[in-house]
Amino acid sequence: MNQGALAHIKVLDLSRVLAGPWCTQILADLGAEVIKVERPGVGDDTRHWGPPFLKDDQGRDTREASYFTCTNRNKRSITLDLARPQAQALLRQLVLQSDVLVENFKVGGLKPYGLDYESLKVINPGLIYCSITGFGQTGPYAQRAGYDLMIQAMSGMMSITGRADDVPGGGPQRVGVALIDLFTGVYASTAILAAIEARHQTGAGQHIDMALLDVGMATLANQGAGFLNTGQVPTRQGNSHPSLAPYQDFATLDGSMLLAIGNDGQFARFGEAAGHPEWARDPRFASNSLRVQHRLVLVQAIEAVTRTRSSEDWITLLEDRAVPCGAINDLAQAFADKQVKARKLVLEQTRGQCEPGGVEFISTIASPLRLSETPPVLRFAPPALGEHTDEVLGELGLEAPQIAALRREGVV
Repeated sequence: MNQGALAHIKVLDLSRVLAGPWCTQILADLGAEVIKVERPGVGDDTRHWGPPFLKDDQGRDTREASYFTCTNRNKRSITLDLARPQAQALLRQLVLQSDVLVENFKVGGLKPYGLDYESLKVINPGLIYCSITGFGQTGPYAQRAGYDLMIQAMSGMMSITGRADDVPGGGPQRVGVALIDLFTGVYASTAILAAIEARHQTGAGQHIDMALLDVGMATLANQGAGFLNTGQVPTRQGNSHPSLAPYQDFATLDGSMLLAIGNDGQFARFGEAAGHPEWARDPRFASNSLRVQHRLVLVQAIEAVTRTRSSEDWITLLEDRAVPCGAINDLAQAFADKQVKARKLVLEQTRGQCEPGGVEFISTIASPLRLSETPPVLRFAPPALGEHTDEVLGELGLEAPQIAALRREGVV
């Protein structure tokens, strides 16, 4: 049975909400053993971020938010009150057996408990300790709390997302998911894998300082590079692209579709399919730069044609000519798409611990990582709060009466 590429790696996940858990779920999907440490009786904040809530076997809402399930697959959940010395001692025992620790407490928040990197590397010099915060461990904003929406605003991401101010619905917009959190999780998992590789050479662990603001600035990509090298501040332009044309949505007979033309050959084939081969020879449209320069007149000409056919007809016609195009789906349409189904992107898992009236089956979206020899593994459904506390503490050598006593005292 495939155990995953990271089956030899053990991770302690002290993070909550999205960026940290997204990072550790990537590692877990690749086979790492991930133990999620949560507050007794409360757990990760996202367990309560609803609606929407999970449904029980009768189709009724439970008190478990579906948000939590998107980023906590393949983990075991234990509860520890880290403010208590007994819980801190238990966590140190786990650290001795672990390769990686991920946390997103405020800067210095774990130091009073002796659970900061400087303290833990003394007992485990090989520990890779990843801290995720809004603004990093240094700088004038280090002590500030940081959330995805704030970073989308501060980084300039919202200033280039949405329609221009002078059109209906204009104004800055956030991306429809917490994109900066998600990218931070991906960058953090990459940094952890790099640190693991470095440890093969040196034997030593290290501290990883991940900041949402740093990631938000990095993901400005071509827009950021354009500003840095020209001094021109980009603005919002809806679904069109600042450097490509036509590359946006177009109205059709029954809705809209997306055209994503990236070179002159694709544009020529589009013109032929649309019944206007002369567009490719028009001196205003002969190259991408010229098409961007004359975008307004080009879009008007194209839309006059796209409105004459249905979206499905256009997509069928253009796909046969290798012209990039597609439907603009809602989520129901996206999950019903034959390619999504062929790639088996929806997973249904059974939770190991299910009380009467609880949630037995949980659906999640599959990992997009496809490795031919060590593909992602599927082991645990997103866990119930503290589902594996007894199991994990038992692996540390604690007997059932000891665990029961810790529970009575509120330590776990």
